[in-house]
Amino acid sequence: MKRITSSVLALAIALGATASFAGGPVVIEEEGQPEVIAETPRSGWIVPVVVGLVLICALACGSDDDEQVRR
Repeated sequence: MKRITSSVLALAIALGATASFAGGPVVIEEEGQPEVIAETPRSGWIVPVVVGLVLICALACGSDDDEQVRR
């Protein structure tokens, strides 16, 4: 009886150990983040020029809110 029990126990340990190491170790390497370099904007002058033109036009045109009396 002891011989059968020890054989079954040894077989169970051998099969259990092989199944637990079946996949091998999992090694996860973290990759570095890619470096993003922003280029200088080509149209960096357009927005200030457009805003400036709108302000100059608003000042030059003025407002005509005066009501004129019709006779």
